[in-house]
Amino acid sequence: MPVKIRLQRHGKKGKPFYWIVAADARAKRDGKFLEKLGIYNPNTNPATIEINVDNSVQWLNNGAQPTDTARAILSYKGVLLKHHLLGGVRKGALTEEQAEEKFKAWLAEKEQSVASKVSGLDQVKADAKAKALAAEKEINEKRAADAAAAALPETPEGEEAEAEIEATAEVVEETATEAPAAEEAAPEETKEKE
Repeated sequence: MPVKIRLQRHGKKGKPFYWIVAADARAKRDGKFLEKLGIYNPNTNPATIEINVDNSVQWLNNGAQPTDTARAILSYKGVLLKHHLLGGVRKGALTEEQAEEKFKAWLAEKEQSVASKVSGLDQVKADAKAKALAAEKEINEKRAADAAAAALPETPEGEEAEAEIEATAEVVEETATEAPAAEEAAPEETKEKE
């Protein structure tokens, strides 16, 4: 019986995820399978792949042929490397301990590269969020300034009142103790002009 390691589609329309299965090559795509080896979810970033390495290697040793996509996934997770190293053990080129050590070193390096990609994606997301908040804050400040300008009448008295408001704002920034006196003086001057 020709056995293939392939993907079996699950999930709803537009959001697929896949089971990685060992199945008879003559079976339907989503039909009967011999063993479920893992899952592949391309909807996440980076894609989520969980696979039983030992069972996958056993199926490869028994002659199962992976499809192109399944081969790429198996290679990404190190199944093909482990299969290759075990071939070296069978031929006597390596001991089992050396093969396991090489596989663990490769796996640690791979996990580090994936972790760096995840942290990079998190950093990009945080930068985008900070930039959006800064832009929104700038827009809100502009709206507040426009609303304050619209609230003042467009007359010479309004322009003078605006100048007085700016003057009082400068005084408030310089000293907090003089601010109440400047605010009291500003309304008196506007009343006199009216």
